[in-house]
Amino acid sequence: MKDHTAHFAPHEATAEHAEHSATAAPTPAQAAGVGHGSHTEQGPHTGHNAHDDDHVVHTHGQHAGHSTAMFKNRFWLTLALSVPVVYFSPMFAHLLGYMPPEFPGSAWIPPVLGTVIYLYGGQPFLRGGVHELKARRPGMMLLIGMAISVAFVASWVTSLGIGGFDLDFWWELALLVAIMLLGHWIEMRALGSAQGALDALAALLPDEAERITAAGTETVSVSELRAGDLVLVRSGARMPADGTVTEGRAEFDESMITGESKTVPRSPGDTVVAGTVATDNSVRVRITAVGDDTALAGIQRLVAEAQASSSRAQALADRAAAFLFYFAAGAGVITFIVWTLLGSVPEAVTRTVTVLVIACPHALGLAIPLVIAISTEQAARAGVLIKNRMALERMRTVDVVLFDKTGTLTKGEPEVRDVAASDGVGRVELLALAAAVEADSEHPVARAIVRAARDQGLSVPSATGFSSMTGRGVSAQVDGRRVQVGGPSLLRELAVTEPAELAATTGAWMDRGAAVLHVLADGQVLGAVSLEDAVRTESRQAVAALQDRGIKVAMITGDARQVAQAVAGELNIDEVFAEVLPADKDKKVTELQNRGLKVAMVGDGVNDSPALARAEVGIAIGAGTDVAMESAGVVLAGNDPRAVLSMVDLSRASYRKMWQNLVWATGYNVISVPLAAGVLAFAGIMLSPAAGAVLMSVSTIVVALNAQLLRRVKLNPAQVR
Repeated sequence: MKDHTAHFAPHEATAEHAEHSATAAPTPAQAAGVGHGSHTEQGPHTGHNAHDDDHVVHTHGQHAGHSTAMFKNRFWLTLALSVPVVYFSPMFAHLLGYMPPEFPGSAWIPPVLGTVIYLYGGQPFLRGGVHELKARRPGMMLLIGMAISVAFVASWVTSLGIGGFDLDFWWELALLVAIMLLGHWIEMRALGSAQGALDALAALLPDEAERITAAGTETVSVSELRAGDLVLVRSGARMPADGTVTEGRAEFDESMITGESKTVPRSPGDTVVAGTVATDNSVRVRITAVGDDTALAGIQRLVAEAQASSSRAQALADRAAAFLFYFAAGAGVITFIVWTLLGSVPEAVTRTVTVLVIACPHALGLAIPLVIAISTEQAARAGVLIKNRMALERMRTVDVVLFDKTGTLTKGEPEVRDVAASDGVGRVELLALAAAVEADSEHPVARAIVRAARDQGLSVPSATGFSSMTGRGVSAQVDGRRVQVGGPSLLRELAVTEPAELAATTGAWMDRGAAVLHVLADGQVLGAVSLEDAVRTESRQAVAALQDRGIKVAMITGDARQVAQAVAGELNIDEVFAEVLPADKDKKVTELQNRGLKVAMVGDGVNDSPALARAEVGIAIGAGTDVAMESAGVVLAGNDPRAVLSMVDLSRASYRKMWQNLVWATGYNVISVPLAAGVLAFAGIMLSPAAGAVLMSVSTIVVALNAQLLRRVKLNPAQVR
């Protein structure tokens, strides 16, 4: 939609402004594709919520075949059963120094309820462990299954008085199962929240729509709508599908997409998206996308890819789980052999059981996956859709962010920048005259002039006899005068020369790449208007904040160098690549990489796809139907460049949490396993089964709570500094 050597692409629908200047504006569809229709998180109502939070079934890793509801239900029942088990446990009572009440059968409360917990609450881990064993790929489920099975057998041996062992692990078995169920429930909720949030938005869609036919209007189900249908959206009603306004003007509440409460004006030619609300007026909308073609369906697919994608951190956790299984089993075997050789078989059994129970690194198993899950969820809630988790991990290492200019740092549509009037004519009068002539035109340049007059509250006179002059401009009758608005070709045709002072001003405008339109009345030049691709206010904040974080900012564009330099100067950008052909964008990314820089590329068009794929991190801004989304690792649901800062901050924060959790969990195992095995027994230092079990539970809780602190990271682009 961009990368033209001129500042704006020629208008394809009409020729009325083809030579308003040497540079015309993008088509309404093109401009709208960047600003609105392509970044929605919404789409037509699908009729069902396929990913209800209580029924999400994940197919990756340790959660295969298990639903969020299953973990939740088993956790609450296990927790309820754990209370009496812990309270009546002799080991726990001895640890805290109290005497549990005694009555007939009280001694059997821990064994009976503990068995229920083992068989019911521990079932997911036992099944998962068997699956990993059969697949010869030991992992976290096998580790957990081994620990609770050893605790179960040892506790029953103690409860039945076999061998005189004091291995009452019922309370530890109960807490271990409860804690692991809680941890997995939290993780699965985090993994499913991104999709759940999108489905919740889909539920806000209306069930019916008013379709306009030759016979009038008819109420139909949203599922009956087809692309090309014309619908009536009344004041206060929600859009039933994605479409383009054909008639009427209204303020739309797009907070469900952008997070901004301020309404946005939408008029003919503008794209509107499903779920947004027409707050003040009725509009007629031509439907452009339904079903799987909608933006919501595309984003749901992206979220599914993000949930299923693996990363270096996840692979590390999987490898660590396999290693730690062998570590725990090996430590248990060595412990038993050594203590047996020392002549103490009962102590060998006690030490071995203790090692196998507490060596299972549950905290380590949650350290990385839980951080990634929460990061993905938080990003999705902030409108940052992570397709590939590697992108999240790499973002913290980026040295330079390369922004495409048009539609990313700029709005991708013309905006009145300056107005200059000849002697005897006021700037206000000139702009009002131009707006009067352009009022009946739907060309982006015309709309920009009319919008500028409206924003300034000008009184625009009525015009009659509107006509377009192919390749030259437009004209109309205003207050008895023939007023014309056009580019250089109009002056050449009329053999009119602009005043010297005005020529100096318009020459400066052209030097910086602005489009220039002259306003004439009865053949006399009254003045001129300059239009430029407006720089987003958010772009200034984004560039400054990235530089404050030690990240360089570069810009790439197909526009003329003077246009690029003007934008770069306004934003204080470090490096500019101008007049770059679409096919050469990825070469510029390679050029930066050859300097030893790690690049994040931010773009929004089809032509950006090779560069997005080439960069360490590809970020597509303005999510929609662009091929760019397929090449990017990250998709920004909105079009705010400040969301890139959210990615940087989240990447750095999640990396810190990963290491904090790894250090804590690994440190626990490094210290507790040797102590449980009795390596310091000669010095009188022994880790009792009770103390080891308590430390294991505390370690898991600390890791889970530490990961939850990621929710405190501010990711709202408006709040990022």
